[in-house]
Amino acid sequence: MTPRDSARLPAPAPLVLAVLAALPWAMPAHSAPKQLPRIDVVAEASDGIRTIPGAVSVVDREALDALQPLSTEAALRGVAGVSIKPEEETAVVVNIGIRGLSAADYKSLVLEDGVPVAPGLFVGNGRYYNPRIQRMDSIEVLKGAAALRYGPSTIGGVINYKTRDPKQGVSVSARVGSHDYREATLEAGLRSETGGAVAGLFYTEARGDGFQGKGFEMRDFMAKAGAAFGDNQWASIKFSHHANDANISYRGVFLDAYRARARFNPAPDDFFLTGRTAVDLNHEWQVNDGMRLNTLLYWNQMHRDYWRYNTVAGTPTRVVNGLTVWNYADTLNGNNRAFDRTGFEQRLTFEHGGFGTSNEAEIGLRLMRESMDDQTVAATRALPRTGPLSRDVVDTADSLAVFAQNRFMLGEALAITPGLRVERYTQKRVDRRRSDAQGNRAETSNTEVLPGVGFTYDASPVAQWFGGVYRAFSPALNGDSLSGLRDQQLDAERSTNMEIGVRGASGAWRYEVTAFRMDFANQIVPANSNTDFQVTNGGETLHQGLEAAMGYDLGHGFSVDANTTWVPDAYFNGDRRNATGAITTPDGNRVTYTPEWVANLTLGYRQGPLQAAFVVHHTGEQFTDTANTVAIVERTSGFFTGQVDAYTLLDLTASYEFSEAFRVFGAVKNLTDRHYIASLRQGIYVGPSRAVEFGVRYQF
Repeated sequence: MTPRDSARLPAPAPLVLAVLAALPWAMPAHSAPKQLPRIDVVAEASDGIRTIPGAVSVVDREALDALQPLSTEAALRGVAGVSIKPEEETAVVVNIGIRGLSAADYKSLVLEDGVPVAPGLFVGNGRYYNPRIQRMDSIEVLKGAAALRYGPSTIGGVINYKTRDPKQGVSVSARVGSHDYREATLEAGLRSETGGAVAGLFYTEARGDGFQGKGFEMRDFMAKAGAAFGDNQWASIKFSHHANDANISYRGVFLDAYRARARFNPAPDDFFLTGRTAVDLNHEWQVNDGMRLNTLLYWNQMHRDYWRYNTVAGTPTRVVNGLTVWNYADTLNGNNRAFDRTGFEQRLTFEHGGFGTSNEAEIGLRLMRESMDDQTVAATRALPRTGPLSRDVVDTADSLAVFAQNRFMLGEALAITPGLRVERYTQKRVDRRRSDAQGNRAETSNTEVLPGVGFTYDASPVAQWFGGVYRAFSPALNGDSLSGLRDQQLDAERSTNMEIGVRGASGAWRYEVTAFRMDFANQIVPANSNTDFQVTNGGETLHQGLEAAMGYDLGHGFSVDANTTWVPDAYFNGDRRNATGAITTPDGNRVTYTPEWVANLTLGYRQGPLQAAFVVHHTGEQFTDTANTVAIVERTSGFFTGQVDAYTLLDLTASYEFSEAFRVFGAVKNLTDRHYIASLRQGIYVGPSRAVEFGVRYQF
């Protein structure tokens, strides 16, 4: 067993690139689309948000330029309702919680241009791939009953990263920063003379040492092209390839090293190697003025090779220079997984006059197949990337989803939108180290019926009420539901979600306030505080609170934007016991990684060529285990547990446009050099120290 070559461009790439190069001139173009066709969460129309019966946040291009984030998680950190469980400053893996859902779980659907990006929605952990911020144009965050249009795992909501469309010309940008951070990006685009065909590419390469010596090398490539066919049809293709070699691990530092502000890598020989290749094909047909058909075909393939050294049996720690460190053995495991997904989706939207009123309807279908090869390689320090297999399992899942919704316009002010989604999925597991006679396979299946209804009501020109109630679910993954080649009888995580809110704008003011409630019939949680990966039906939980966002243009170029999320209730409802009778989720205890308070404040300035922002972020205290342990407990096998204290971070960013072609920008992140615990795993993950960054961008 040998490691994969994450730097090699996959075999389909040359053919795809040739098609992209030829497309703008090969296709007859009659009319130019406003954008390349894709499936959006929020309609591009000016009133797109006002038609959605749920809370919506959009991080647009201007906001991204002001924040200058290094990762998509850094960009999402300031969104109302969102909490982040930080691990590394470049956010190699995904740790996003929404509305009191644990940021250590995966109960929100993450899309890129409408396509699922989690490596496995049904078969495996969805945290292993995080899209890169450098090629994003905006981010949509959707909550409420409108999330029924998507699935699965929409309990918290839907996050959709929208990539940049090609523009005519060439631009280059570069950024350097603390801890030897270096980044370079190339963008190039062409359009036909009529504007009806376009093609372009985006390439970013970044590397750094990390503030704790957790270095990485990342390469990210995307090519897009599209053309109009006649006056009412458009087609596009997107090819992307991502590779990231990161010197990171599950293991963090011990308390004494944290208190000493030590900067060493706690697992210097562990590596997290990822690569992802994807192709998306989109077609949009404007059948007539009131009807549109979108068709999406996608394929993506990803690998995650995680090479982690074992500790010495009996003496897993030692003391070096007065500090506790892990005592690593000469053996390691390659926990390697390869994912493959193929999907087909169609959405038909149309207007009609049925039921005696004006209506906007949407129906959709999704077919998807996922697979995961899960292998563990037993290696040694002398041969660190090869060895015999101690695990060789193949997980597959086939799923079918259909949905329909109808927006009834009851007069000029009120709209009611009922909807229904049905998800049917079958999960299978085969252990390739066993024979058929030994019993090497297992299977389980499930059907979820998810109704919902939402509303919008225009109470006045400056206030729109919205709300709804809907059922949501997140499936148990193959590794949990079929552990030990037995159906573990793990129910899907099911929740009844409710919200009501008001939003609007008046003059210099803009605002959105939402009260929400998520009532779980079952939430899957760790089996007990000491195990790393075993899970069980955790029983009922309740999550409810309030999120509020508002902004005000102060004049003379100044503006202020603020939001806060208050989740007073995120607790287990009733004791849950395991097979031995031990309580695994005590009644009234708080769910892990659910801070009661998260708040953000941005003071912005934009005048002429100068743009600046002063950003304040606060994350409240949170528990890391279901026992709600307060003092940090160091475990040399299993996860560390304890309360993570609240922390507040300050960032300062600025940019200056010398001309339309040339811009410089810079930032100071963690301005006060706050020393804090970001999260716990097999050790303490320390929050990044103060970092200074500087960049330039030039448009040819």
